[in-house]
Amino acid sequence: MASSTGVLAGGESIPDSTPDSGNRSRTVQNPNLSASKPAVDDHAAWKPRVNPWLIAMTVALAAFMEVLDTSIANVALPHIAGDLGASTNEGTWVLTSYLVANAIVLPLGGWASSVMGRKNFFLLCITIFTVASFACGIAPTLPMLLLCRVLQGAGGGGLQPMAQAIMADSFDERKRGQAFALYGLVAVLAPSIGPSLGGWITDSYSWRWIFYINIPVGFLAYILVTRLVDDPPWIKPDRKKLVNMDYVGLTFLILAMGGLQVALDKGEENDWFASPFICFFAIMFLVGIVGLVLWEWRHKDPLINLRVFRFKNFAICCFLMMLVGGVLNASTVLQPQFMQQLLGYTATNAGKALTAGGISLLVVMPFAGWTTSKFPARNIAAIGFSIFAFSFWYSTTQLTLDLSFSRASWLRVIQVAPIPFAFISITTAAYVGMPKEASNQVSGLINFVRNIGGSIFIAVTGAAVTNRALHHEALLQNHMNTLSIPFTEYTKGLGANLGQQFGSANSQGLAQGNIYQMLVRQAAMQGYQDVYKMLFWMALGMVLLAFMLNKNRPGQGGGGGAMH
Repeated sequence: MASSTGVLAGGESIPDSTPDSGNRSRTVQNPNLSASKPAVDDHAAWKPRVNPWLIAMTVALAAFMEVLDTSIANVALPHIAGDLGASTNEGTWVLTSYLVANAIVLPLGGWASSVMGRKNFFLLCITIFTVASFACGIAPTLPMLLLCRVLQGAGGGGLQPMAQAIMADSFDERKRGQAFALYGLVAVLAPSIGPSLGGWITDSYSWRWIFYINIPVGFLAYILVTRLVDDPPWIKPDRKKLVNMDYVGLTFLILAMGGLQVALDKGEENDWFASPFICFFAIMFLVGIVGLVLWEWRHKDPLINLRVFRFKNFAICCFLMMLVGGVLNASTVLQPQFMQQLLGYTATNAGKALTAGGISLLVVMPFAGWTTSKFPARNIAAIGFSIFAFSFWYSTTQLTLDLSFSRASWLRVIQVAPIPFAFISITTAAYVGMPKEASNQVSGLINFVRNIGGSIFIAVTGAAVTNRALHHEALLQNHMNTLSIPFTEYTKGLGANLGQQFGSANSQGLAQGNIYQMLVRQAAMQGYQDVYKMLFWMALGMVLLAFMLNKNRPGQGGGGGAMH
């Protein structure tokens, strides 16, 4: 059967995988070579010089440090703003500045690795992240803190994708699922414990310590990576690419990601498209993303190799991973927000309700990794999305105004239980049919879309809760009139009780005010329930989409299992 090819940065071509290509040796064509050689002959014999699990734990440590920092500062924003003499709205730029820089660097890992080598790029990112963390901790003013957060986000942007790529190349293809289980634990657990850990550090010490704790971790990670990690032979640095850098593509990327992140992070507080400020950044995103796609697709040596999206399997995996990242981040925000807004929990206690879910991942994640070596990835993904659908439907029945702490903790366990199955299977399937030379590009893009999905879903679900709450509030208000017998009787009864405490003159007004507050809480509760219903229907759609993935044969090699 014929196969189409996609071009990697550096001139290599990737032969497209076909249903019967599982047992064929794939070749990597380079126009600078007189003859092409089978990639399996050149590179199959390479193995890391130390135990792959030591490498996995080392790079996972660095990735955990970075992922944790995306959420640990959330609960400290009021303290940061107050200490630096800024408003709460100004303080939110502490998050936005980090996310913008992070989103810009995330997809550039493949190009940066081709310039300086993956290990050197990884070490550079650790260094920048650690030094910037120290600078954030000592920042005397908000502008200085924002500048340091930009540097920290830029350094952190390379840690996630490179950690995943190093794991992918260090393990035998049949054991990738188990390695990705460790990476999945990092990517899922860190955001879950970030708010509670950040709240505890801020309350017990100072907000500055949420940055200082990165220093010993970064130092340890640097030493371990230096001693344990090596670049495989197919990663060959080419410093000439730095001179011939695709500056046009970089400009479009900065416009797109800067516009998107600012619009998403600031949309809620600025009334979305009613604000010229948000409209400006939305247009900035549209111009940037259209320009980026058109330019990078045609560029000879692109910063981001978008041609890998010609592979149907990889394209579907990216879309599914964007949804998984969105669901993970949205659910991590929605439940604590519900508990704080409607049940009166503090940020720290609401964050503690997520802890049980994080602990359950320690049990589920290794099992999910083991299943990828026994069953096709698409089947595991479909099962994971089916459990997702059940958990969201169940959440609509449990998110009530009498939700207890124990029930909230159990609800979180059910919500995160399917994440390992979906996360690991999709990550594994993304490498199916892809040559080893593409691992940096694959990991960079798959992490990029996951983070973008998280930002989009947090903004969209937050806006949806507000809109649906207003909708239900309008419906409930239709029953608050003198023609409604239940409303009239309840008002009289409540007024009589309040009259005994505050006097009969104010009893009716106080009664109506109390009833209106109850109405607002009921409407908000129904708004949250509606959003979980939306997530339920989306999860059902993800089940169907999972079966569009190529079916791999676990344990037979071929990029995570031969396909058929």
